[in-house]
Amino acid sequence: MLNAIDRDRIAEAVSKAEEGTSGEIVCVLAGEVSHYPEVAIAYAALAALVIPPLALALGLRPLAAISDAGVWMAAQAGALESEFSLGLGIYAAAQALLFILVFLILEIPAVRRAVTPSPLKRHRVERSAHQQFASIAGHAEGSQTGVLIFVALEDHQVQILADKKIHDRVGDPVWNKAVAAIGQAMKGGHDPTSGIVEAIDICGEALKAHFPDTDPHAQVFSNRPLEI
Repeated sequence: MLNAIDRDRIAEAVSKAEEGTSGEIVCVLAGEVSHYPEVAIAYAALAALVIPPLALALGLRPLAAISDAGVWMAAQAGALESEFSLGLGIYAAAQALLFILVFLILEIPAVRRAVTPSPLKRHRVERSAHQQFASIAGHAEGSQTGVLIFVALEDHQVQILADKKIHDRVGDPVWNKAVAAIGQAMKGGHDPTSGIVEAIDICGEALKAHFPDTDPHAQVFSNRPLEI
């Protein structure tokens, strides 16, 4: 996801941010936190259910087209049951084809990400961030877990989590400012690393202000970003 230069930039920023504070900053970078399989299914089902009746309402007459092509026999035209069965079969086939076509299109990652609702992305990223934070906290016995900066690069979503003690002292405005820095850097395909470095600086300043520590302390976590 990142090249060696970007990893070094983030590690250097974390090292600098942790100087003079008892807290630690951990950066976790994810590609796509979920494949969102329900999105492809939902849109495909919606297309299959909505497009055929809409086409009929707009005047599309598939049986008339078949008749004009010479496939529909005059004798068959008078058989209501046969006409109904054929129409139902065409309708079902159209639904099946639409479902398959839309589903296959949305299996293209870039297309699926483009149509995935932001609230769903936010929910999945938040869940993944909390899982990572719980895992990190489990390995932080006897130290401040500090702050987790979780960036889902493909989903363009960011979550920043902190220990309750730290969060109560620092508050949401600092985290929101850090999130905004990364979000702005990711817009339009810009360099996300610059935003991550800025967010690290923001979090580091808050930790130094509220949790200063001039004595050297054992470092629990690596300064290098964890890529998952």
